Amino acid sequence: MTFVLRKLGFYAVALWAALTLNFLIPRLMPGNPVDQLVSKLAQKGQVTPATREAIELLLGANTSAPLWEQYVDYLRQLAQGDLGVSVTYFPAPVTQVIGQTLPWTIGLIGISTVISFVLGVGLGTLAGWKRGSWLDNLIPVTTMFQSVPYFWLALILLYLLGSVWMVFPLNGGYDVYTTQIGWNLPFVGSVIYYGTLPAITIVISSVGGWMVGMRNMMVSTLSEDYILTAEAKGIAPGRIMRTYAARNAILPSVSGFAISLGFVVAGSLVTEAVFSYPGVGSALLSAVNSNDYALMQGIFLVITISVLGANLLVDLLYSVIDPRTRARS
Repeated sequence: MTFVLRKLGFYAVALWAALTLNFLIPRLMPGNPVDQLVSKLAQKGQVTPATREAIELLLGANTSAPLWEQYVDYLRQLAQGDLGVSVTYFPAPVTQVIGQTLPWTIGLIGISTVISFVLGVGLGTLAGWKRGSWLDNLIPVTTMFQSVPYFWLALILLYLLGSVWMVFPLNGGYDVYTTQIGWNLPFVGSVIYYGTLPAITIVISSVGGWMVGMRNMMVSTLSEDYILTAEAKGIAPGRIMRTYAARNAILPSVSGFAISLGFVVAGSLVTEAVFSYPGVGSALLSAVNSNDYALMQGIFLVITISVLGANLLVDLLYSVIDPRTRARS
């Protein structure tokens, strides 16, 4: 129980520090979201000072108020679940924008990350177990794809599979002309079809890292004395690989996987930009271009909570998988 409470306290402090940085960083950027919105409204008519004051109150960007007062208002709004109004998607609230984009990102990036992790760890286990095999020799090829800049790999696959051979669509999240959004078979099939090529690029570019990490840990683990003891006892090789070697070798990969899951919410800016995918990454990019403080803070808040939550979960899971970490803490 002491271990759990200590972890909860640590992550509570980390959350407060992240929220404070989340408040400060957007305000250090040049520009003002109120000016952005006022300039848009000015194209349709005169904007009075009263209107500007109302917009400042609406967006929570009253620059005449002291910074500490803005900070208190920011924390009070967070406690009430009010993330403000988006300038980019005005007058939609930030919660609505995040609620509409988050499922797209989790569906694409989340599933791709899980597939890449399972595939990479599985192949890395076999490569480490059978050193010198064709699978082991395949690792340099997979790491080469990881070293290639992702946008370059994505553009090549998009050109070949989307433009030359027309196997997949060039952009978008679904067919906006023939399907209606909802839980119906044509829409789900369209989402899977449109998301396949972005998912393939993510898996190709990331599976090499999981493979080489797991392979190296397997090689290191197989040299331990308890593996030799297990072999001397006549335990089946498959059981030694799964129960004795892979179980211990996978621990660093689990930590990396948890961090990756936390950043799933952030989306992949490059992926969503290249494929014009309607996820959180695209919304964040639009928010930065428009100095949309509220939307940036809302997305950063969701990212922060997801990353800290994933790390906390892994810390607790780690203590179950390997009790020595709990004893050392």
